This record gives sequence, structure tokens and C-alpha cells, in this order.
Amino acid sequence: MTNRRHFLAASTLSPIAALAHQAGAADVLPTPRIAARKPVVLSTWRFGIEANEAAWQVLRRNGRALDAVEAGVRVPEADPNERSVGYGGRPDRDGRVTLDAAIMDERANIGAVACLEQIVHPISVARAVMEKTPHTMLVGDGALQFALAQGHRRTNLLVAQSEREWRDWIKQSRYAPVANIENHDTIGMLALDADGNLSGACSTSGMAYKMHGRVGDSPIIGAGLFVDNEVGAATATGHGEEVMRVVGSFLVVELMRQGRSPEQACQEAVERIVGLAMRRKTSLKDIQVGFIAINKDGQTGAYCIQSGFNYAVHDASGNRLIDARYALRG
Repeated sequence: MTNRRHFLAASTLSPIAALAHQAGAADVLPTPRIAARKPVVLSTWRFGIEANEAAWQVLRRNGRALDAVEAGVRVPEADPNERSVGYGGRPDRDGRVTLDAAIMDERANIGAVACLEQIVHPISVARAVMEKTPHTMLVGDGALQFALAQGHRRTNLLVAQSEREWRDWIKQSRYAPVANIENHDTIGMLALDADGNLSGACSTSGMAYKMHGRVGDSPIIGAGLFVDNEVGAATATGHGEEVMRVVGSFLVVELMRQGRSPEQACQEAVERIVGLAMRRKTSLKDIQVGFIAINKDGQTGAYCIQSGFNYAVHDASGNRLIDARYALRG
């Protein structure tokens, strides 16, 4: 039992030293934390390289992570050669290009749009929903009406190549998306800025030849995107129906809260999806899901169901594309 003299002696020490005085330094002293790597930005797929460059221009000037992820995501949104995001995205089965997007900042402010047509930059509309309305999501005609009121212009998003592919598809109308191609469908981006704050964004034209009105995980906070400024952030890409079953991005962040590294958290979330698919007797042959994540120390990681998913990371050492580790072998 600690007597008064021992208590007074311990009380003159720092809190950690006091614990060490009573229990032994080897048992109590925490491992020193490595200084956080910041700023850093990461994003899904090969087009993440160009997206990261735009985001980095914001971060290197000590800009806010929220501004960085919006700027980065706008790059593939405006590229008519990218077939799974924004302008140039593949249409639904009716030949209509419908877009989904979400954004989340360090204060848990959120905004999203779904089934938005004729607007090149749904991510900027999602941010306006977050900042200029009392709501968190607008959909369909309401989202379009709001976008036009914010100064966005109507644009025909169905480019010639996407239209040709769609017209070929409707000859048989067989819905069989190909993993890493027609269900590789999202630009997801996460950033940690110089102030140590996190934000995330994602944008997609969704599954090619989906039913009109289908919404995947991307605009659903907790499924396609989640940010907790005390812990980390995560975003998903791939088959949204599978991501939503496990509220995937929220799951990744919660696993990081419990002490997993970003890659470990992504792996565990993927394994949860794989396990559920097996219990439902669902073939994973043509299904891809990938997660990317970052924690408050600037550590990054990713994991996916099968080979073919890559992600881009940009920090002070440069911008690079990384092949994610995956669950299914052979």
C-alpha cells in the first residue's frame, strides 16, 4: 500500500514518470511516437497520379486538406478519357450518365450528391451541399437544380466513345461488369495537411450499364468515405454493393482506432467482405473492392480483393503508384 511519503514523492514527477516510479519504467513508458509525415495525399487508381499533383499544389502551400481533395478529384472528373468518373463516364443501361460524389472535412461536415446528370464536377456540388444547405445529400433533379443555381453549366457527359460502347452493349443487354474495368469506378482521395487535419472526397459515374437510379457506396458517408480527424480516414472503390454491406470505410477507420495500421485495417475490412460473400455463396471472380486509408501520423495503406488495384501516394519525397496487396490468390 502506498504511504503518504511515497505519494508525495511520486506527485512531484511528471504523470508518466510517476507511473514509472510506482510500476517500473519498463512496464509503463510508452514507445515514442514517430513525427507525423505531413502533408500527404493518396488516391485510388492510376488516374490518382494526376489527381495527386493537383492536390499537392494546395498542400505544399500549407493549404487545407479539404481544398486539396476537391482540387484533386476535379482532375479525373473533367477528363473525357476517364471512363469511370465524371465527363466521359460510362452510362447506365438507358444511356444516361449519372454521377455520385461525397466530401467530408476534419470537423465531420459532410456533403453528397447522387444520380446527378449533366454536371462535370459533382464533387464541387457536394461541397456546396455541405457548406450552403442545411442538408447532407441531394439527389436526381433536386441535385441538378441546386447545381445550376450554384453556377454550374449543363454539359452532355456522354462522350462519343462511351456512347459507342453503350450501343454495342444494348444489343444483348447482358449485365456482367468486368473486375478492375467496368466496376473500377471511383476516384477516392484522402489528404493530411500541414496542420494535421484530414479530409476526403470521392466521385464516380458508378457501375457501367447499371439500372437507372442505382446508387453505390461512393456518396454514402461511412460506406464509400469516412473521416475521423482524431484517428484517420478511408475511402473505397469497386463494387459498391459489397462495400455497403460492411459500411466499409467506417469499418476501416474504427479498426485504425483500435490500433491497426492503415493496411491492416484495409485488409481486415476486405476479409470481412470476402467472408460475407462466401456465406452468401457469391462468386468473387468478377468482383473487386479496394480500400485506401491514412492515419493521423500520415501512415498510408491499402488492400483489395484481387490483383489489379493500385493507388497513388504523394508526400515530400514525390508521387508514386503502388500496387495494393490482395486477398484472393490463384
